[in-house]
Amino acid sequence: MTLSVIDSKIKQAEKSAGKAIGSTQLLAVSKVQPNERVLKVLEQGHTIFGENKVQEAYGKWPMFRENFSNSKVHLIGPLQSNKVKQAVELFDAIHTVDRLKIAQKLSNEIQAQGKAPEMFIQINTGEEEQKSGIIPSEADQFIANCISLDLPITGLMVIPPIHEEPSLHFGLLRKIAHRNGLTGLSMGMSSDFESAIAMGATHIRVGSAIFGERNYS
Repeated sequence: MTLSVIDSKIKQAEKSAGKAIGSTQLLAVSKVQPNERVLKVLEQGHTIFGENKVQEAYGKWPMFRENFSNSKVHLIGPLQSNKVKQAVELFDAIHTVDRLKIAQKLSNEIQAQGKAPEMFIQINTGEEEQKSGIIPSEADQFIANCISLDLPITGLMVIPPIHEEPSLHFGLLRKIAHRNGLTGLSMGMSSDFESAIAMGATHIRVGSAIFGERNYS
């Protein structure tokens, strides 16, 4: 698939769901992609990208932004506490607020820098031990804690378990967001973004379908 094919699939999914065309933000996930592939997508006019690691993003986005100043970069991978300062400096949004220690560090860093990325709380809807995120039964309290720290919480993020029907997890995320007055839903990837849009996604994360398969070697 190409960027234009993904764009048309998004529009079709929005239309089917009765959503405003263009209301879903597409994060082109550029992690581990060669710079020339990222450049090609930037040259096609796409502006929002997702990165998994602070260090990797620092290696390319300051350079890309010299020529593409309107580009936005969102952190969609785990945030380590020793990378919080750099993350607040570089990213326009952080989708993986997942524990109180990180929330407190982000709050302090925002005060220090006087700027704040948008923030999403990661919810571990499948309660998977190997996965980051707040379990659903603790979500309301954690959201309240983050808001009390003056964090600009936009919404929630989920990565559904691989072998389960993703729409069940999208529905649960939407329910938690709705009862806490949050409108942002970061959910849906290359294989299930149309289902995510049908369930109200505001941000979807698509990588290999745009850039091609990643080479991790």
